[in-house]
Amino acid sequence: MDLGLKDRVYIVTGATRGLGNAAARELVADGAKVVVTGREEESVAEAVAALGPNAVGVAADNADPETAGRLIAVARERFGRFDGVLVSVGGPAPGFVADNTDEQWTAAFESVFLGAVRLARAAAEELGEGGVIGFVLSGSVHEPIPGLTISNGLRPGLAGFAKSLSDELGPRGIRVVGLLPARIDTDRVRELDGMSADPEATRAAHESRIPLRRYGRPEEFGRTAAFLLSPAASYLTGLMLPVDGGMRHGF
Repeated sequence: MDLGLKDRVYIVTGATRGLGNAAARELVADGAKVVVTGREEESVAEAVAALGPNAVGVAADNADPETAGRLIAVARERFGRFDGVLVSVGGPAPGFVADNTDEQWTAAFESVFLGAVRLARAAAEELGEGGVIGFVLSGSVHEPIPGLTISNGLRPGLAGFAKSLSDELGPRGIRVVGLLPARIDTDRVRELDGMSADPEATRAAHESRIPLRRYGRPEEFGRTAAFLLSPAASYLTGLMLPVDGGMRHGF
């Protein structure tokens, strides 16, 4: 199936590892060009080298108010157009209610929530009909995840923002979509599993609750993201799509 991604240009934040990187790889594989970001110059350079000539990297922090404008400018200067953005950020600090400090909450709000809002607002000003704004969120949008209190607090609010934005931008032909990953086999998930007393038993317990009985592969998430960002999904907006092997049973 031709997704219509050839020569389209997307910004993918948090794309040096994990889900953002998986999405960037699949976009490039289907002919798109990408501006990828991460906080560290070295990791950005490594990601771009792996992605090839249709990628350019920018070391940037989503919490920086200047980041959104910088990234859109790079997309236009390097590739001559701008078709969409996928906002992916590293997960906030784990912990229960009593564990997380005000400083952790503030840092997470700046990067996970406000940084995403700024990117979406800037993209909305620049995109035309056929443009798309995507958010990598979490299954915590629907159900809290034990030990991830900050994420549980911020992700649902960002999903609500995305739904509101889809209503506002729909008449302009701009789509807004969200992805809700669960147990995808990334470094972040392995780190969280490794915090338990018995990581192998923790993984087995999670897999037992997944109807497909396994963690998702990063490329499976990446292909789903590439489809939602592509013209092939041109009548999909305002949706939050679980990428979770069937863990969510509600509608």
